[in-house]
Amino acid sequence: MTSIKKISTVCFFILFSMTCFSQSYELGKVTVAELEEKEHPIEKDAEAAVLFNIGKTFFEFDIDKGFKLVTEVTTKIKVYKKEGYSFADISVPIYVGDSEKETVSFSKTFTYNLVNGKIEKTKMKSDGEFTEKVNKYWSVVKISLPNVREGSIIEYKYELTSPFLSNLPEWYFQKSIPVNFSKYETIIPEYLVYNPRIKGYVLPKVTASSKNTRYNYTEKDRSGNRVSKTSFSYENIDYKESITTYILEMSPSMKDEDFVSNIKDYTAGVSHELSIIKYPNSPIKTLSYSWEDVCKSIYDNENFGSELKKAGYFETDIEQLLQGKNTREEKIVTLLEYVKKQVKWNNFNGIFCDDGLKSAYKNRTGNVAEINLMLVSMLRFAGLEANPVLVSTKSNGIPLFPSRTAFNYVICAVEIPDGVIMLDATDMNSSLNIMPTRVLNWQGRLIRKEGSSVFVDLRPSFVSKENTSGLLSIDVEGNVSGKLRTQYFDYNAYRFRNNYLYSNNENYIESLEKKLGQIEIDDYLVTNENILSKPILEEFSFKHSDLIEIIGDKMYFSPLLFYSLNENPFKVEKRDYPIDFVYPQEDKYTITINLPEGYVVESVPQNTVFAIENSLLVYRFNLNPSEGKIQIGATLTINEAMITPNNYNYLKDFFKKVVENQTEKIVLKKI
Repeated sequence: MTSIKKISTVCFFILFSMTCFSQSYELGKVTVAELEEKEHPIEKDAEAAVLFNIGKTFFEFDIDKGFKLVTEVTTKIKVYKKEGYSFADISVPIYVGDSEKETVSFSKTFTYNLVNGKIEKTKMKSDGEFTEKVNKYWSVVKISLPNVREGSIIEYKYELTSPFLSNLPEWYFQKSIPVNFSKYETIIPEYLVYNPRIKGYVLPKVTASSKNTRYNYTEKDRSGNRVSKTSFSYENIDYKESITTYILEMSPSMKDEDFVSNIKDYTAGVSHELSIIKYPNSPIKTLSYSWEDVCKSIYDNENFGSELKKAGYFETDIEQLLQGKNTREEKIVTLLEYVKKQVKWNNFNGIFCDDGLKSAYKNRTGNVAEINLMLVSMLRFAGLEANPVLVSTKSNGIPLFPSRTAFNYVICAVEIPDGVIMLDATDMNSSLNIMPTRVLNWQGRLIRKEGSSVFVDLRPSFVSKENTSGLLSIDVEGNVSGKLRTQYFDYNAYRFRNNYLYSNNENYIESLEKKLGQIEIDDYLVTNENILSKPILEEFSFKHSDLIEIIGDKMYFSPLLFYSLNENPFKVEKRDYPIDFVYPQEDKYTITINLPEGYVVESVPQNTVFAIENSLLVYRFNLNPSEGKIQIGATLTINEAMITPNNYNYLKDFFKKVVENQTEKIVLKKI
């Protein structure tokens, strides 16, 4: 029977692949069968599917302006469920910040539905397209396709034109929904050479070819003395083009699971970076870089290294500020806090200054580079070995290959005998080696004076702790009350401050009550919320009437009550990409529970200790019943922030055991 099932499955995939292969990948070719389809053949629960997504990037030549990039994209999507309606809203970002701009135009924007057995076609009206300004550099052109319902098919085409030749658009073969067919083609003139970078866990089929191309143009010549004569000659340029085609069929959906830094880091895709320019009668220009070349070129840019050397705008202020500050740590903390308060971040990332450090200091606002390069300059002025560190934020992806566009952010580092102190002055709650979690992305590149560079690890090596202690009481009616005290250290304190300080007290307490299972909180108090060098201390009293289950003469409750982990966060059978806990962390609970009068302990969970190999994760549980009370200790330690996929099954089993331990009931019996 098993063999028959296997044969049937294989036949289905072969037939389905043959159907896809023979399908016409043209817009406007919609069939009744496609509209009648109720679910995706492979992923039954998919809310929608990309039937095909085809892109082509080529170059148009102008005798006066040279080459420009043109990318055409045609897409057809099937909507199965209401949750898939969002795929009818399409956005294309365009760069608009320089004198030269990108443009995009949409066409063939239609929605198809089956109405009374006939295909109904609805065209998007002009008001379905609009442009939204993101900032002074970027805008987004958006369309919203009309009349979308369950069963609809939508299709569209757009053409993106760009004068910027350094990078071709990045193409993703996978999306959050299954993709039946994805094809990307590049047609590149022989004068330009690009390095392709393929990434992801599924790889496309790649084919290459070439063709000869001729560009025809007209030369105009004026001659004569008083009366000019105009003559025309018809010229042409012959050159070769390289054609590369990438095809991937039946790509599974990429779900943005918990504990993933950026799902795009693991999504099948291809990017291209310009490496060589070799125009006729011109010297060959090589743009391929090692990491050292990348960093040297960035440092030599007038909006980076030159800005670090500028002086005369802060020295007097800093000299006064540092009076009486003698130790290295005093100087670092003083200057970090000064820049944080003096210059507000304008929410723009980037590795280069926009208006310059002097302007940012004067106007008290600047981008990431201006703020953190300013901090570097001030720390150097104070006699410290400070240098900038180039970073790719988590949203920008992991910088796998040397590239001029690998980094999009700058932080500051002070080199000391024991290592490196990392700083970021864009965030009011940051402190020494405590930075916004957006920058904790593998490695950064530290650039020393004159452009030499070295990799530094951005991921914290120390464990950020959260220690909770409590004295609780259960009454004979099963109500629980008591006092709890939690200390938050390092990154846990940073996160607490970001949540607590940017919401009003009442809203924060309400959200905490909800998070802890609808408890009622009184006497809420937070200490050290504005003293970054100290851990946060949170204290409150509480009561809860729905934590204890009473059946007959017995009471049942989980040992950690509302702190118990009730569900395994890792549910999927297989994981192909790393698990990112952001930073090493430890949750520790020390709780004493006074028993209700007339009750004794009948049974409790067993004490236990277990770990993943090499102590990547460790769990300890200890319960000590004594007369009239129970003392409980539980500690979950994550010693490495990034867990590789080959450890996923161990990780899944580890949390399964934690859930089992924390949901096993303590049983009290009435005497």
